[in-house]
Amino acid sequence: MGTPAVGCQAGLESTPPFHIFDLMEITLVLENGIHFTGESFGAVGEISGEVVFNTSLTGYQEILTDPSYSGQIVTMTYPLIGNYGVNPEDNESLRPQASGLIVREYQDSYSNFRATQSLGSWLEEHGVIGIQGIDTRMLTRILRNEGSMRGILSTTDGDRQKLLKKVNESPSMNGLDLATVVSVREPYSWDDVDKTPFALPPLNGESKGRRYRVVAMDCGIKHNIMRRLTSYGCQVTVVPADFPAEEILAMDPDGIFLSNGPGDPAPVRVAIANIRKLIGKKPIFGICLGHQLIALALGGRTFKLKFGHRGANHPVKKLSTGEIEITSQNHGFSVDPDSLDPEIVELTHVNLNDGTNEGFRHRELPLFSVQYHPEASPGPHDSDYLFRDFIRMMKTGAPVISTSVRSVGQIDKTV
Repeated sequence: MGTPAVGCQAGLESTPPFHIFDLMEITLVLENGIHFTGESFGAVGEISGEVVFNTSLTGYQEILTDPSYSGQIVTMTYPLIGNYGVNPEDNESLRPQASGLIVREYQDSYSNFRATQSLGSWLEEHGVIGIQGIDTRMLTRILRNEGSMRGILSTTDGDRQKLLKKVNESPSMNGLDLATVVSVREPYSWDDVDKTPFALPPLNGESKGRRYRVVAMDCGIKHNIMRRLTSYGCQVTVVPADFPAEEILAMDPDGIFLSNGPGDPAPVRVAIANIRKLIGKKPIFGICLGHQLIALALGGRTFKLKFGHRGANHPVKKLSTGEIEITSQNHGFSVDPDSLDPEIVELTHVNLNDGTNEGFRHRELPLFSVQYHPEASPGPHDSDYLFRDFIRMMKTGAPVISTSVRSVGQIDKTV
């Protein structure tokens, strides 16, 4: 645990204020029987979930509030977490979505001009359990070698055999439809844009001219996806994951966006059936789970990765140009590219770490999708051009035309 400075200069107060918290023992048990004992921060209690790891150096608040982490206990491989606190502007949803947080060292005393409270107090408010003081390198090696697995965190029960029994009785991520669980219940409009001094400008300048009406299917959508769409001049209406295709088409949108989300894509059958009805009717852009759902709607298959892709530095090759994008990723399932008809679908992106599919487009229809996150917050922003491509596709009604990654950051006045 980080300790606050005690040698402050006379007449000066420590900024920001900190508090000393009592340490409570907490136990982590994995489904393979390996256990860790650490110190608790955040909420107390007991929670099970799929234990995964994320290699990002920053962005823990965005990670914890990403609905794609629903049902998961996140291990941060970076050793010091909490040192810049949390603030209300960086949330990707209304509350934390991850089931738990595992860190090597938690820092309760934060230092950041934007922070409003400590990570621990914020987690406590929202009932999220954290554990610190364990060997996260060892845990990550276990997950890499054996694969992501179920685990349980408990401050209330130290009996490892009882906890292991509870882990084995908890649901597996395979076959688990979490998208409909985290999805919104009723449609709503989104018109917020990033108003912070750090806002990324759209590639088409000020986004003047026509405002394109976009219906976003919420399978666990992140706030920054909607901010990027509105920054490009879109009017966004968010609908539930099981919203009927007929009602979406009745809204007569210029385009349809399919969002990220948690869990296994295969059991999200209602959304897949609706997407199948929407293909060819309107331009469609999908991200992450949306990418997988489009593949399933086209007759493809998905499979579970051994330990998933979670981090902010995953290299992806754009096949049409050979350029490399550094991307933010968060998924445990992947599209089987061999299951897609090559006469209908063109593969557009590939992961350079393991060769898995990272994107495809329809050869004849205005439809494309990627596995990674072009809206990445806090970054990187190499792939923001995909939002521009979506605008162009809505403008022309034609299949997306490849653009250079190197155009990112330039003003595009053709949209």
